Amino acid sequence: MGNRVTREDFEWVYTEQPHTQRRKEILAKYPEIKTLMGPDPHLKWIVSGMVFTQLLACYLVKDLSWKWIFFWAYAFGGCINHSLTLAIHDISHNVAFGNKQARWNRWFAIFANLPIGVPYSASFKKYHIDHHRYLGGDSLDVDIPTDFEGWFFCTPLRKLLWLFLQPLFYSLRPLYVNPKAITRMEILNALVQFSIDLIIYYLWGLKPVIYLIAGTILCLGLHPISGHFIAEHYMFLKGYETYSYYGPLNWLTFNVGYHMEHHDFPSIPGCRLPMVKKIAAEYYDNLPHHQSWIRVLWDFVFDDTLGPYSRVKRLCKLAKES
Repeated sequence: MGNRVTREDFEWVYTEQPHTQRRKEILAKYPEIKTLMGPDPHLKWIVSGMVFTQLLACYLVKDLSWKWIFFWAYAFGGCINHSLTLAIHDISHNVAFGNKQARWNRWFAIFANLPIGVPYSASFKKYHIDHHRYLGGDSLDVDIPTDFEGWFFCTPLRKLLWLFLQPLFYSLRPLYVNPKAITRMEILNALVQFSIDLIIYYLWGLKPVIYLIAGTILCLGLHPISGHFIAEHYMFLKGYETYSYYGPLNWLTFNVGYHMEHHDFPSIPGCRLPMVKKIAAEYYDNLPHHQSWIRVLWDFVFDDTLGPYSRVKRLCKLAKES
């Protein structure tokens, strides 16, 4: 381990992302995959159940002591909130109501946002399209850490701190890397979110509001489910920039672990991504993938060759807006 060299820069490549070509090949060989595209009729009901579960939890925790507020925020509420952020990820691809009802998807994402405690869905949508279109794109893909993050968070203790602070970096990084004008949908997202927060505070006091927000911050930080942030695109093996995970936590995360499949076919909802892998098995079975998100976090912290710099970067030409 002592002979392994810490990275001092990103892995710069001068090729296009692999998903475009693989998508073309798979569709040419298996055109039936197109039938998997389209809305997931169950998503809206599952998400609604999660939102109302959290609203019920707000009532149940209002009289608990602070130590139990934070315990349940980390062990229960935060898991639901993290899952809701991944539901919002799916909804950003219009899989709740379909492409023809894009506005309904945006409104439903704001509804799914309510237990998260802070406005998130509209800003996520605005930047996530660039993550797919310009994967690893310098100054375009805000999923890539900054040079400061790569330089500073390079020891086990600092990487542990970086994982804990992930929600902070994910929210602030876009403002530095690729600032964009605030949209009307973001303003609406904020107005609705803060109105609900105030209503919860008025009805049940401060503790339920802290329960929601603390759960979001804690479970988007150092938490087993957060292993997907690292597992998806950090370069554990040279030459591979996207990885899937096929373990049981996919049941809680709308199959976000099927990440190679998702980037190949973003318009296929998470519930059908296992079918992509089954149909086109020869394209995925021999690609490296992760067995455990907890192991991913452990390796990221203690392997000297891994860190925020362990990402593929490329220069991308801006696509013409339609």
